[in-house]
Amino acid sequence: MRIASFNVNGIRACQTRGFEHWLARRQPDVVSLQEVRCPVSLLPSGVFGEYHLSYDPGDRAGRNGVAVLTREAPAAVRTFGAPVLRRAPGEEHTELTEPDAGPTLPRELKEFAGEGRYIEVDLADAPVTVASLYLPKGGLPADLQEKMAKRMREAPDGGAKYDRKMRFLAGFAKQLDRSRKAAAAAGREFVVMGDFNVAHTERDVKNWRGNKNSEGFLPSEREWFGSILSPRTLVDVVRSQYPDTDGPYAWWSWMGQAFERDTGWRIDYHLATPTLARSVESAGVDKEPSRAERLSDHAPVVVDYRL
Repeated sequence: MRIASFNVNGIRACQTRGFEHWLARRQPDVVSLQEVRCPVSLLPSGVFGEYHLSYDPGDRAGRNGVAVLTREAPAAVRTFGAPVLRRAPGEEHTELTEPDAGPTLPRELKEFAGEGRYIEVDLADAPVTVASLYLPKGGLPADLQEKMAKRMREAPDGGAKYDRKMRFLAGFAKQLDRSRKAAAAAGREFVVMGDFNVAHTERDVKNWRGNKNSEGFLPSEREWFGSILSPRTLVDVVRSQYPDTDGPYAWWSWMGQAFERDTGWRIDYHLATPTLARSVESAGVDKEPSRAERLSDHAPVVVDYRL
């Protein structure tokens, strides 16, 4: 079973750059999407081909939005409680419905419930629960903002974005534990994919020395990421296949020569339960050959699981 994760950075823009051609060429069985960033009524006709769409658009115009594409209609669809679009191939309806019941939402995540950041589905054709995540980017803590005031591109916010991200991380660790255990109780494996906006190790950032004080590579964020991984709970699937490799990166800035020089970050992951992780046959990143062929500022992360 081929499962892909892709931050499309706006599905309408990604479509114009060739999203449908990538989908037809790679033929994934499941795709998790992040930053779909499109109202339900404006989703491009036919962009998802013959896939069933499960989509939490969120309530922030032009921002966020997570989805899962599947070959068969999912057995269940869950979000942080927000309404969801369930659409079969060829349909054009725009009605949102209530998600299926799931584990109790941690209190730290309630402020994020309507933002379109998380959706999970129970596959109908395999004993697997698949989740798509778009984690907040965050910012710098207040003390670092004071030290780096002259170098900051954004106006100081007293650490508000950093604090907000840390609240999400605290709640999401609980959510992951609950979802994984619920899947296990139902006889399912579990995999959460998406844009975590955290690079875990030095091998996950090309210029890691110069990014020690950058959001996404802060010690507190990296410590959190390490805390959700273990051989008994969740495994970083791509890193397990490339234990001694820098990268493979899946995000590059549009600025400068970052893409051409492979000055990237690995912030897009597949985190899978151990049995599912052991079934991996191949894993990698679909980095386009040239800047002109880029579909997004992220590249798809594609894993073949033996199911």
